[in-house]
Amino acid sequence: MAGLSRSGFPRVTALPALDGAFVLSPLGGLMCAQAVLGLLVWTLIADTTYYLHAAYSWVMFVSIFFWIVTVLFFMTYLLQLQLKFYVVPWSLVLMIFNAVATVLYITAFITCAAVVQPTSWRQWDYNRRAAASFFACLTMVAYGASTFFSFRAWKGLGSNAATSQVTDHA
Repeated sequence: MAGLSRSGFPRVTALPALDGAFVLSPLGGLMCAQAVLGLLVWTLIADTTYYLHAAYSWVMFVSIFFWIVTVLFFMTYLLQLQLKFYVVPWSLVLMIFNAVATVLYITAFITCAAVVQPTSWRQWDYNRRAAASFFACLTMVAYGASTFFSFRAWKGLGSNAATSQVTDHA
């Protein structure tokens, strides 16, 4: 019984290792910022009477969807799970994801900012919606910066001499 331990339970081979260097990298830091800022966007809007304005449904969809996917990508890279799925071109997938997120966050930011009404009869709704617009703008900028860095990673710009010699075939 090679796969079983002495107690009869299956053996756990190797737990995924945490990649602390990823959190300190530009993409890791930006993913952390995107998760925090995206969380702020949708929680600020969710705490208002957003259901009275149809435009906020789009903002909620964009912010919640990209928050969930960003957290999943972050956990994938933090636990180095992308190394187990080596067939997937992760740098290309991440670049496309960030580009799409940037474009859709531009629309969400414009929508969120356009619907904010300073003459709202509920002052706390106005403050939260205005803050959500501000954080949506910051999130949009963070996704734009991630698009830049993931494009550089996809193209291999900024790699060291050893990796460029291995991947370049003349």
